[in-house]
Amino acid sequence: MTDTQDTPLLLHREGAIATLTFHRPAALNAIDVPMALALRDAVRTLAQDRALRCVVLEGAGRAFMAGGDLDTLAADPVRGAAELLAPLNEAVALLGQLDAPVIAKVHGAAAGAGLSLMLQADFVYAAEGTRFNLAYINLGASCDVGASWALPRIVGLRNALEIAMLGETLDCAQAQRLSLINRVLPPAELDAAVQQLAQRLAAGPTVALGHMRRLMRAGLDRSLRDQLAAEACAFDACARTADLPRGIAAFHAKQAPQFEGR
Repeated sequence: MTDTQDTPLLLHREGAIATLTFHRPAALNAIDVPMALALRDAVRTLAQDRALRCVVLEGAGRAFMAGGDLDTLAADPVRGAAELLAPLNEAVALLGQLDAPVIAKVHGAAAGAGLSLMLQADFVYAAEGTRFNLAYINLGASCDVGASWALPRIVGLRNALEIAMLGETLDCAQAQRLSLINRVLPPAELDAAVQQLAQRLAAGPTVALGHMRRLMRAGLDRSLRDQLAAEACAFDACARTADLPRGIAAFHAKQAPQFEGR
C-alpha cells in the first residue's frame, strides 16, 4: 500500500517481515470502516504469502490505537457496529491462523479495539508511558474483536472481569504484572527491540512456530486427549518440513540452525 496521508493502513514489507501500521494519526488511529476494510484486505494478502515469517502491528503518530471511531457509531450504532466488526473479525481470525508470529509494538495508548487487537498478538512490546484501557464499558458497550476470548486466557478470569467491567486505565507496570505485555522499553529503544525480536522470529522454523501458536491458543478449549492428538498431528506436520532435519543436524554439529521456514 502506498504511504500517503489518505491511506488508513500501511503495509510495509522488509524481507520476510511485514509491518502493518494503523495510519490515522490525527484521530489517534481510531479504527473506522475504511481502516477496518484495509486491515482485512492486508491480512488476506498476508495469509496467502508463503514467504511471510513475522508480522508487526504498530500505530502512527502518538498512539497505537485509541479504539473504535465513535463517529462511525454515533449516527447509527447498529449499522456502524456491523460495518466495523465484520472486517475486523475476519482480520483477527486470519491473524490467528497464520504460521508467522505476530508482534504488537505499542506506544501512547491502547484502548478499546486497540487493546483488543493488541491482545491477539503473540508478543507485546510497549514504550514506557503507554496506557491501556479496555474502555467499552465506559461507553455502555460490551467488548469485541476477540477481547473476551483473549483476555481471560492471558490474565485469568477474575482479572479479566476486573479489567473489562471497571474500565480503569492501566499503566505499563500494571499491564506487565498482569502479562498483558511482555516488555516495557524506553521509547527510543522500542523500534530496535521489536526489530530484533522480529528478525529472530523470522529466522525461526515458521511452520513449527505456526503450529505452536495455534496449539497454545486452542489448548484451553480441548480435553487433554484431544490436545494430545492435536500435538501429534502438528509434530507430524513439522516432521515433514525441511526445517526439522536442519535443526537436528545443527544440534549434533553444535551449530546454530539455519531454518528455511518451510
